Amino acid sequence: MNTMARMSEKSPKAAKKIAAKEATTKPVLLSGGNPRIPKGDGDACVQAYIAAMPGWKRDVGRRLDALIARAVPGVRKAIKWNSPLYGVEGLGWFLGIHCFAKYVKVAFFRGASLRPMPPGESKQKDLRYLDIRKDDQLDEAQLAAWVMQASRLPGKQM
Repeated sequence: MNTMARMSEKSPKAAKKIAAKEATTKPVLLSGGNPRIPKGDGDACVQAYIAAMPGWKRDVGRRLDALIARAVPGVRKAIKWNSPLYGVEGLGWFLGIHCFAKYVKVAFFRGASLRPMPPGESKQKDLRYLDIRKDDQLDEAQLAAWVMQASRLPGKQM
């Protein structure tokens, strides 16, 4: 039984106080500014992550999520390891997003197979990154092309 349920049995007034506190509590940001969101499947948990992204990064998160959903109708979404993941049922996860102090990192799990390759290198041979900083002009056409290509490749099983 959760705290709210236990308190409501004892005191409706205490339950209201807890509910008010939970409604106004801001999500915890981990070092570097990444929101701590419980793991889960579906759009709702990804939207909770985006809503918790700090400052300008929230707008980047909204744009990325909308672009991915347009490029890959029926995209599968989840939160794992405090990061939104995007995938295709039966193929696995093709992309992840993570907040850092000064940028939002888009990870293409099979990015070395994309043409042209995303610019950010990794120690892992298949992984490529796109880092989006506050004042960057996002090339949405190129990003959409990468997303569509990535969604057709065998993804990561996590």
